[in-house]
Amino acid sequence: MVILKRLFIAGLFLLSVQAVYAQNDVIKAFQQSYLLEKSGKNKEALDALKKVYQEDNYEINLRLGWLSYLSGMFTESIAYYNNAIHKMPVSVEARLGIVLPLSAMGNWNQVIEQYNKILRVDPQNTVVNYRLGVIYYERKQYGKAETYLKKVVNLFPFDHDSLLMLAWTKYRQGDYNQAKVLFNKALMADPYDTSAKKGLSLLK
Repeated sequence: MVILKRLFIAGLFLLSVQAVYAQNDVIKAFQQSYLLEKSGKNKEALDALKKVYQEDNYEINLRLGWLSYLSGMFTESIAYYNNAIHKMPVSVEARLGIVLPLSAMGNWNQVIEQYNKILRVDPQNTVVNYRLGVIYYERKQYGKAETYLKKVVNLFPFDHDSLLMLAWTKYRQGDYNQAKVLFNKALMADPYDTSAKKGLSLLK
C-alpha cells in the first residue's frame, strides 16, 4: 500500500510539472503572437498560437478569432469566437469579437442577434446600444434607432457621436425642433463637425 501511495503521489507530481510546462508554452506562444501582430505579421502570429491550440481554452480561441479576422479569414474567425462563446456563454468580449467577421461578411441579422444577447447580460452597454442605433438608422427604422441612441445619450449626455446620430434620427422623423437642439449640442462637443452644421443648414 505504501508503494502504491508513493507511486500515486509521484504520478500527481509529474502531471503537475507537465501542466506547468504546457502553460509556459502557451504563454510564450501568446507573447510571440503579440510581437508578430505588432510587426504586421498577422498570419505568422496566427500560426504561432495554433501550435499550442486547445479547443476548450477560452483565451486561445478568443485570440485566434481576432487574428483570423485580421488575416481576412472570416469563417475561421467565427468558428474560433463561437468556441470561446461556448466556453464562456455570458462573455461580452467574445460576442463583441464575433460581430467583426460577421459584419465583414455582411451578416447583419446575425450581428443584431449577438448584440441583443449582449444586452441581455449588459443592458446599459453603450457601445452595443450605439451600434444598434446606427444599424437601425441605416435601415431607415428610425423608431428603433431612437430607442437605442436615446439610451446612450441619457447615460452620456455630452457624447458627440451619439448626439449627432440622435439628431439625424430626429430629423428623419420630422422632429425638427429636437433635431436642432441636438445638432447644436453636437457642435458644442465638436465645433468643427461638418455633419452637424449640414443638419442645421437643412433646418433653416
